[in-house]
Amino acid sequence: MIKRIGVLTSGGDAPGMNAAVRAVVRTAVACGIECIGIRRGWQGLINGDFVRLDSSSVGHILSRGGTILYTARSDDFMTEAGRQKAVSTCKMLGIEGVVAIGGDGTFRGALELSRLGIPVVGVPATIDNDVGCTNYTIGFDSACNTAIECIDKLRDTMQSHERCSVVEVMGRNAGFLALYVGIAVGATAVLVPEKPLDFEKDVVERIREYRLAGNTHFMIVVAEGVGSAFEIGQKIKEALGIEPRITVLGHIQRGGAPTGRDRETATRMGYHAIMAFAEGRGNCIIATQEGGIVEIPIEEALTRKKHLQMDRYRIMEVMQFGAVRSTAP
Repeated sequence: MIKRIGVLTSGGDAPGMNAAVRAVVRTAVACGIECIGIRRGWQGLINGDFVRLDSSSVGHILSRGGTILYTARSDDFMTEAGRQKAVSTCKMLGIEGVVAIGGDGTFRGALELSRLGIPVVGVPATIDNDVGCTNYTIGFDSACNTAIECIDKLRDTMQSHERCSVVEVMGRNAGFLALYVGIAVGATAVLVPEKPLDFEKDVVERIREYRLAGNTHFMIVVAEGVGSAFEIGQKIKEALGIEPRITVLGHIQRGGAPTGRDRETATRMGYHAIMAFAEGRGNCIIATQEGGIVEIPIEEALTRKKHLQMDRYRIMEVMQFGAVRSTAP
């Protein structure tokens, strides 16, 4: 049976990463497996940047945002020489397997390491929720709630001054975050990369309909993959003669305490990651499907694609149509 594993967080941080680290360490201890924390992601594995972890060292981190192991992207790990250094570090420390917590980029690194003989189990954690093999990624719910809270407060001042607001949310090239948030805040329009933008129809006419129905404030939510909120705002000004207020929420969406859903999901995923090793399995991604936890081989997992739920987009459009008819957001 495996005796010592490493755990790292890589790529963009996400609320709930600490909960996953905690679950990995405490499950490992319960299974008689020693746990080594690799700091600063794959780069830390190359440099030998590590710390011993036990049950007490991960106490009181369940509710903390960020990651106690720090996170970084590594250009060195993208080279064969860098990966060989990582393997050498594993051999020197006696690490027989690695739990890698992150997104697609992290898992591509995990695949390369597994091909060099170091078993890896991946735990999906990214606020973008864009990992194709899993229904849900750690951090998404927390990021959504942060964005919703910010936009709700922003709406108060938009209503007071009868203004248009354009809010840019994160998500890279995926619209999951923007669509979820847009539905939750009753946005006038939501722009996502998965749906080709017809600016006149999707934005200009939508604002006109709201204004003709008696509304005097408008909320436009833009996924960063669509383009700059400043460019969208400028187009609105040119088309309608109103001057929108632009808000880019940025990295605030990655911060703060994780929600209950992210803490619970991270705990379950971390537990199953260690059980995969303890039961002689590896080179897989821990994923959620239909409410349960499953293991998917890394190579297969990286070929899967996740598509935006267009039924949710249609639901949002119905809500917008109803808002025009009722003059309420």
